[in-house]
Amino acid sequence: MLKKLRSPLYLALLFPALLIYASDLLSPIDHVFQNVRARIGGHAASQSTIVLTFDGGVNASEKSVVDSQRLASVLANVATQMPQRVFIDSPVRFGENPDGDRQLARAIGKLQPDVTVVVRSKRIGSLEGAFEPKDFDIPAPALIGNAPVVLSAWRGNFIEFAVSTDYVIRLGDKSYPTFPTVLTPRKPGPQSTFVPDFLFEPESVPHLNAAKFLSGDYPPGLLTGRTVIINSAGTAPPIGYFGQMRLHPLALDLAGADALKKPFALSFKGLPLLLVVWGLILLGSRSPQRRRKLALHASAVVAVFALPVLLQPIGITLDIGSAMLCIVIYGSTRLWQKRVRRVQHTSTAGLPNMLALSAQPLQVGCDVVVAVIARYEEILATLPKELHGECARQIARRLSVGSGIDTVYNSEGGHFAWTEEARPLEMQLNHLEGLRALFSAPLQIGSYTFDTNIHFGLDRNEGIDSPTRVNSALASANDALASGRSVELFEAERLAEAPWELSLHARIDEGLRNGEIWLAFQSQWDMREGRPCGAEALIRWSHPTRGPIAPDAFILQAERAGRIDALTYWVVDEAITAALAMSVLDQHFQMSVNLSAQMVDKPSLVPNLSEIVRRRNIDPHRLTIEVTETSSVRNRPAAVQNLSQLRAMGFRLSIDDFGTGEASLAYLADLPSDELKLDRRFVSRLLTQKRDREIIRSTIDLAHALGQIVVAEGIEDEATYMALSRLGCDVGQGYYLGRPQPFADFHQWYVKLGQRRKGSV
Repeated sequence: MLKKLRSPLYLALLFPALLIYASDLLSPIDHVFQNVRARIGGHAASQSTIVLTFDGGVNASEKSVVDSQRLASVLANVATQMPQRVFIDSPVRFGENPDGDRQLARAIGKLQPDVTVVVRSKRIGSLEGAFEPKDFDIPAPALIGNAPVVLSAWRGNFIEFAVSTDYVIRLGDKSYPTFPTVLTPRKPGPQSTFVPDFLFEPESVPHLNAAKFLSGDYPPGLLTGRTVIINSAGTAPPIGYFGQMRLHPLALDLAGADALKKPFALSFKGLPLLLVVWGLILLGSRSPQRRRKLALHASAVVAVFALPVLLQPIGITLDIGSAMLCIVIYGSTRLWQKRVRRVQHTSTAGLPNMLALSAQPLQVGCDVVVAVIARYEEILATLPKELHGECARQIARRLSVGSGIDTVYNSEGGHFAWTEEARPLEMQLNHLEGLRALFSAPLQIGSYTFDTNIHFGLDRNEGIDSPTRVNSALASANDALASGRSVELFEAERLAEAPWELSLHARIDEGLRNGEIWLAFQSQWDMREGRPCGAEALIRWSHPTRGPIAPDAFILQAERAGRIDALTYWVVDEAITAALAMSVLDQHFQMSVNLSAQMVDKPSLVPNLSEIVRRRNIDPHRLTIEVTETSSVRNRPAAVQNLSQLRAMGFRLSIDDFGTGEASLAYLADLPSDELKLDRRFVSRLLTQKRDREIIRSTIDLAHALGQIVVAEGIEDEATYMALSRLGCDVGQGYYLGRPQPFADFHQWYVKLGQRRKGSV
């Protein structure tokens, strides 16, 4: 499903559909179309309506308000002409001329019931908002008598071009019809709003200047039987009229009345046209015949413009913005995809790209092989740019000749891929070793000569999609290069484990939150007194589906993912909680925690540990920090300085796994430690190997000479324990003395042990 949503076809539907309801961003497209349509196919107004104007009618450019006495004179003369209906569409300055106000009231009374007062909105409405009482100045009944009131209010788009109006506008507890619905009486349809007919040409409406009318300068009977609109610009703001720029709102009222004469008065957003156009595109994209595909796609383009034009005369208005955007998105995306395929499927050397290999189905019974050239970037850096392609082509030719294949795929990082018939594994490995021998001869690129070292990644997992197999072989080639091996095989088991390993750091965070990761505590015994003297805090992970996970399996991943700091500080905090609880039973109880080599040289180590012990109010002397392998430490002097500062603060320092890796005499000389911890590999051979026994003896003597104690880990039986005791070992740790266990169990064991010791005294 997600793959479909990313395809050009579905993007061309979903994105415009979202824009229809989420924003007004498609209005400019409809704006341009309406402007062009109005300019090309306009029609004249009927002659049944005449505008008697004080200023400019629909073309009024300045705001004006009429004196009540002058308006009364016009109405009195209009009444003598026997008009069919009269609309007073002119704000009046009431109160300035009381005598004129009374004359106007009498003139309106004589025209009833054929007179109506038009009140215009003082603002252009928004597409979604409602009009409010403060938007209209409705005259009092004392001034207009029983003359009905109609409202003129238009909603506009973001550049204030008219879009629609309501059939009825409700102000408070009273409802008013809108002016166009009275000019052309019509009950509201399924929609509460309607749009004007922008093909209506406002300048074709008959106009008569009020001054000429009062002077008698007009043909006799001009107003008889007509609808007369007495108009002045008033305070109504001009509004955009498609094809005509900005006009007085009366132009929209007349165009709205013209629209209501049609069979329908329906306005749709772009969704219906979008679905029609997208359906044609869908049919075209699925057509196997190229000619039919082109015909359907051409029909989609024609439909964008033809359907709105054909439906407008019957009163159905369609927005074209979303349908046009649909065509643009689909067409441009398809063109871009074709271009990308041409570009990405060909490398700069002119060879097919690995994307081309990933895009094609792989045959059953074939292996995917990826070769990587060591130090390829250095080779290219040495060569002039114009010889880069030649370098890749020479490598591809050797691989092609050696494997008997026609096509070698190339990527820019020195990787070359191909597929070949699957052989028995041993035969395939021998074949790749033979290919490697081909590259013992140096490459001659122009005047440059290069020795080459090549490594291979091999994927034999049939039944998996092509991109996965290519990426698997690519990962194996990189592993072979990093490890120095000739060939690396990508096993199916590794593919199954890859999602787990790649998301391990996120799973560690989740494990800390839900308690899957916890601390186990293994006792440490004073071998002189024969009693427990402390414990080592060991991190554990009990996964709900994978079961117990070995610490080495996730600590290394935590270090790679940059999560080891948070994990270590969490261990320290939890270990302090346990140490504080144990201090109630034994004031001298010592708690040991491990410190990753990645952390020992960081400037934040000392401040963070200092803050933790300050916040938890614990004496640092009761905490032992075990430091192990340091070969991965980048700044060894900084590491020694950090550890020395921690020891000066009171922390005890232990050199863990002494005798292995970097935990050697040089480290012992650099670091002022408090204890040495013998590695379990020496302890396990104490009873059987004389050399190991002498190493342990000399190590214990050396530690004591330096004023340090010795901790032996991995004690599995009583004989080993007794032998270490005779050699002078100070502290023991191992399954014989106690297994790692949750703190609750460890605490209960310690309490019972203390009770038994007291009972035996």
